[in-house]
Amino acid sequence: MKISIIINHHQTLEVLQLCLKSLLKNLPENIESEIIVTDSETQEETEEIMREFFPQIIFITSEKNIGFGKSVNRALKKAQGKYILIINADIVIDKKETIEKMIGYLKNNPEVGIIGPKLLNINNTRQVSCFRFYTPAVIACRRTFLGKTKWGKKVLSHFLMDDVFKKNNLEKDKPIFVDWLMGSALFARREAIEKIGYFDKRFFMYLEDTDWCRRFWKAGYKVVYFPQARMYHYHIQASKKKGGIFDLFFSKYTRIHLSSAIKYFLKWGFKKKKFN
Repeated sequence: MKISIIINHHQTLEVLQLCLKSLLKNLPENIESEIIVTDSETQEETEEIMREFFPQIIFITSEKNIGFGKSVNRALKKAQGKYILIINADIVIDKKETIEKMIGYLKNNPEVGIIGPKLLNINNTRQVSCFRFYTPAVIACRRTFLGKTKWGKKVLSHFLMDDVFKKNNLEKDKPIFVDWLMGSALFARREAIEKIGYFDKRFFMYLEDTDWCRRFWKAGYKVVYFPQARMYHYHIQASKKKGGIFDLFFSKYTRIHLSSAIKYFLKWGFKKKKFN
C-alpha cells in the first residue's frame, strides 16, 4: 500500500521547509509514501532549496499563481497512492501516528470517502475546520455588518456547527459527519477521487473544498471530521475583513470570495441540500 502526500504552496519558503521537515520526521515507517509539492508562482530560491535539500520530493512548478484547485489537480494527476493526503504548506504534523490513524479509519469505514483532521492553532486551541453548506445568508453575514447582528450571529453559529460541538462534546475526539471540510488538510481514498473527479478548476480560491465535499456526498461517500488525528495549522487569513459595505469594493479577497460563491450557487442552486 502506498500513500501520496500533496503539499500546496505559494511563496512561503520558510513555512514550506517547516512543513516538509515535520512531515519527513513523522512519516509512518511501515507504509510506502511519496511527497509532491505543487508550487504556484515559483521563486528561484524555492526551486534551489527543493533541489538541494529535498531531492527525494516531487516538485511541480508554475510561473503563475494558478489557485488552489488547479495547483492540487496537477499533483493528483501524478499521485500513485491508494490514499491521498492534501495539505497546505502551513500545516505541521508532529506525531507519527497521525497518518496511521487516518489510514486506519478509512480502512475500517469503507462508506467514508474523505476525512479532515482536527486543526490546532499554535496555542493548542481548536481551529474551526468543518462546516454546514453555504447559503446566501452565510455569505452575506461573513462579508458584511450583518454578521454582527443577532440574526447574523445565529446564521454563522449554525454554519460553524456550534450546536453539534456543544451537543456531542467533540473535544472527546468523536468522529462526526459534516457537510464539508476546510481544504487546508484533507485525507481521501483514491478510488473515491477517481469516481467524483478533481477539484473544479472554475474556482480559483474559496469554495473549491465545499464543492468537492458536496460531490463526495452526491456520489454516495460520507464526509467526516476526524479529530483523533491532529495537525497544527499556522493559518494567516489573507482575506481578513472589515465587515463594512466598502469591503465589497476594495478587498481583493472579498471579491474573489463573492465570485466563487456565485459560481457555487449557479452550480448547486440556492436550496440547501442535506446529504447526511
